[in-house]
Amino acid sequence: MRSALRLRRTIAATGLAASVVAALLSGPAAAAGTPAPRPRVEVEIPGPEGGVAAGSGHVRVPAAGVSRPAARLSGRAADADGDVSEMVDNGPSADRLDVVIVGDGYTVDQLAKFHADAKAKWGEVTGVEPYTTYQNLFNVWTVDAVSAQSGVSGDPAQGEVKNTALGSYFWCDGIERLLCVDQDKVDSYVTKAPQADLVIVLANSAKYGGAGYNEPSQKLGYEGISTASADNAKSGQVAIHETGHSLGKLADEYFYPGTPGYEHYSGPEVAESNISVLSAAEMAARRTKWYRWLGETSPDGGTVGAYEGGGYYVTGLFRPTDNSIMRILGKPFSLPGREAMIAGFYRHASIATAAVPTAQTLRAHDRARVTVPRLAGADVKQPVIRWYLDGRELRRFEGRTWVGVAQAIISPWDRQAHQLKVTVTDPTTSVRDPQIAAGLTDAVTWGVRR
Repeated sequence: MRSALRLRRTIAATGLAASVVAALLSGPAAAAGTPAPRPRVEVEIPGPEGGVAAGSGHVRVPAAGVSRPAARLSGRAADADGDVSEMVDNGPSADRLDVVIVGDGYTVDQLAKFHADAKAKWGEVTGVEPYTTYQNLFNVWTVDAVSAQSGVSGDPAQGEVKNTALGSYFWCDGIERLLCVDQDKVDSYVTKAPQADLVIVLANSAKYGGAGYNEPSQKLGYEGISTASADNAKSGQVAIHETGHSLGKLADEYFYPGTPGYEHYSGPEVAESNISVLSAAEMAARRTKWYRWLGETSPDGGTVGAYEGGGYYVTGLFRPTDNSIMRILGKPFSLPGREAMIAGFYRHASIATAAVPTAQTLRAHDRARVTVPRLAGADVKQPVIRWYLDGRELRRFEGRTWVGVAQAIISPWDRQAHQLKVTVTDPTTSVRDPQIAAGLTDAVTWGVRR
């Protein structure tokens, strides 16, 4: 027991991979008749405050957190608990990427602070590309989780226990900066929002910390949970890094010098788009991974190439740039990272929304109309809108968001049924992979008859 405790303290102090020593901490199989272990989930540990790494490995923790007193609310607090507000409304949930922000450690008298904190934290997220450009593809919901006490467990000291709605706590698995939650309690609030594709839990704390629950929810379908301290300036970067995993499906680009087992990777090619066993020359020759970006200047500094070290290994794996946010907090996404994030956005969001029902046939006096979110930025190319009648492009309507049926079917003697379609394409230069580019076009079709 004392040896295990010393190992955990070493992890917390040095930021070394918890997964490396997890095997050392696990004992023999439980004896017959002992209670079954509580379900555990893998979470990413944020890097040390002020350190160079965006993270410091993964560890499996109880999905239900640890034993905490249950919140008991009454009166005004009970009435406010679970209230849902739409902080950002950019269209129907079916066509937007819906982010749900839930706070923990906020009393009923601190709900105004929670809403201000949520707005500020979302502002941090949308201050980073490609979130800045694509912010109008998102809806953001807040759910009021009212706590009986202010603050969260483990703040300021490890033994501090607070009665909170989500059971948030620092010192998760003995690591001070690891901020864990009770997933069942989180889900009980997330389910109150109309839709959830991504979840952010804000702890009412100024203590540095966070966690990344990057396994998709089996119950509610969202991509993952990022936890962050509301009043810590660096915790927002932790949340952005975690969305690189959940939305971008990106690998960690940091590595563990001097850690046994992570000196060299000698396995097969990896699945993630931002790490590879191939050098830049091999990538270019095989036309794979991020070869389309090789030699380009990346927003996180330097030139896209193949920099050794990534996926936790010191050698044997390469990353696209030296220091993207997938390695160092506060840095931007690299060019290949941006491309992966945009692909993640479009898995959930559509760039074309029918503003007129498509289920019924439109007549001569009707208009077919589509809603197209504007991409932010003065120099950003806006979506390309094209209209087609029975597959033939109506070039005179290019760029318009609506077309009258009588305009599309010019002949007043034409009484046939036709198909009117609009396609909307994002022409971004931030995507070079044809497979990803194919997902940047959406279409809406109506049956029409003059």
